[in-house]
Amino acid sequence: MIKVLVVDDSPLIRRILTDILCEPDDMEVVGCAADPYQAREMIKQLQPDVLTLDVEMPKMDGISFLKNLMRLRPMPVVMISTLTQKGSPVTLEALEVGAVDFIAKPTVNLSEQFNQYAAVLQQKVRTAASARVRPCKASINKVIEPSLMANFNVSAILAIGASTGGTEAIKEVLIRMPKNCPPIVITQHIPPVFSSSFALRMDRTCTINVKEAEHGDKLAPGWAFIAPGDKHLSVVKRGSHLICHLDESAAINRHRPAVDVLFNSLVNIHPKNTVAALLTGMGSDGAKGLLALKHSGAYTIAQDELTSVVWGMPKAAIELGAANDVLPLEKVAEHLLKKAQKQIK
Repeated sequence: MIKVLVVDDSPLIRRILTDILCEPDDMEVVGCAADPYQAREMIKQLQPDVLTLDVEMPKMDGISFLKNLMRLRPMPVVMISTLTQKGSPVTLEALEVGAVDFIAKPTVNLSEQFNQYAAVLQQKVRTAASARVRPCKASINKVIEPSLMANFNVSAILAIGASTGGTEAIKEVLIRMPKNCPPIVITQHIPPVFSSSFALRMDRTCTINVKEAEHGDKLAPGWAFIAPGDKHLSVVKRGSHLICHLDESAAINRHRPAVDVLFNSLVNIHPKNTVAALLTGMGSDGAKGLLALKHSGAYTIAQDELTSVVWGMPKAAIELGAANDVLPLEKVAEHLLKKAQKQIK
């Protein structure tokens, strides 16, 4: 039984979340707190397995409370966020601090979408309960090793897929990329508004240029392109150029964007010039695409269990035999770059 503590200043939201989380047989709401000070005492008394935490609350905001929690008593947290342009940077900061995942704040107008919302929240809580929580640590910026600033194969492409825990995992890879690195294409499961905020955040943090992919963008060295939150990203060839192609076709593996769409598109271009990594995430999206890349001659990486927040997608890839190497997160950038230098033909 997963014990959940709901932390939110709104009585209505607390009631909605409680109703949703008390419905399954495998979880229960053991308490509700109206502010972080109540939550602090209830955590001591009730020993919950997972917290749902509102971002904006009186007395102490959710980020400040989360920082203290991750420093003193790290535990799985699902942020309840306002999915807006204003709310997205704060939620991304929460993931940086150590929250496992986030979901939109429920509204009284959910109506027919309520069951879908409830199912997503319940799954996020289940995933959080089994997640590997990271204690809060100082932010690391631009840790490029001189040995990685080399000449790269002009046809090399780096491809990355991730889901739960992926925003921080992707950051750990991108901050290690030198200015002349091969072009990078990324699919991260993330809502539309958040993908643009995430790209801007990475662009400010990294040495390389990072942007949300637009239809028709040309791949270029020193650039990373992140799939928009509601569109599949694939790579297509137009003359001598490789181009970002976006579409709104049906979800794959329940996701749009889907990692398998990105990986499979690279199988059809120059797979032997591709180096791909599947990072932390729930489910199995990307596993079959990584296998197809490997069979086509690409070099493939799966993140190891110890450094994954949720070891779902990488595990699925490993079980299929899709990974040439299984690596801790801090080694992924190094191997991506070294394979782009020496072993691509």
